[in-house]
Amino acid sequence: MNAFSTIGKPAAKQSIGQLCVQVVKRALTSPLIRAGLVLGAGFGGLADGIILHSILGWHHMICYSTDCQPATVAQLQLENTQDGYFLLVVWLMVLTGTAMLFRAASQAGLEASGRVLLGSMLAGCGMFNFLEGLINHQILGLHHVVPGSPHQFLFDMLYLANGALFFLVGAWLIQSCRKEIQRRYGQ
Repeated sequence: MNAFSTIGKPAAKQSIGQLCVQVVKRALTSPLIRAGLVLGAGFGGLADGIILHSILGWHHMICYSTDCQPATVAQLQLENTQDGYFLLVVWLMVLTGTAMLFRAASQAGLEASGRVLLGSMLAGCGMFNFLEGLINHQILGLHHVVPGSPHQFLFDMLYLANGALFFLVGAWLIQSCRKEIQRRYGQ
C-alpha cells in the first residue's frame, strides 16, 4: 500500500474530518509529506515572527501589557530576545524539514510531486498557525494578533481561520494527487 492508496470514501464524498485523518495517515507513511509539514510549520513560524512581530510590530512572543507595547527599553529588549528564541526554533524547523526533504528525495517513488510537497507545506503552515493561535492567543493568552485593538478577538479568529484554510487547501492538494498517480501509473 503506497501513500496514495484509497483510505475510506472517494475524495469527492469525504468530510473535512475524513480528509484531515487521511492527511495524517499519509504523513505517517510518506517521507515527502512529513518533510513538507515540518517545512510548512517552519515557514509559517518565520512568516509570523518576521511579519507580525518584527515588521508590523503588532505583538511579541510574550506580551506584558494588554496592547503589547513595552513600557521600558529593558522590556522591549526582553520581548525582542524572546522573539529571537522563537525565530531560532522555527529556523531549526526549516533546517530539519530541508534535511528531511533531501532524505525523501533520495527515497522518491511515485508519490514524489511538487503538488504533494506544496500541499504538505501549506498544511504544515496552516497547522502551525492554527495551533499557535489556539494555544498562545486563546488558551495561554501570551499575546494576540493585534493586541488592544477593538477588534482583537476578530483578528485572533481570522488567524485561526487562516490556519484552518491553509491546512485544508494543503490536504486537498495532497489528496488530489492520489487520483493523478493512479491514472498515470495504474496504482
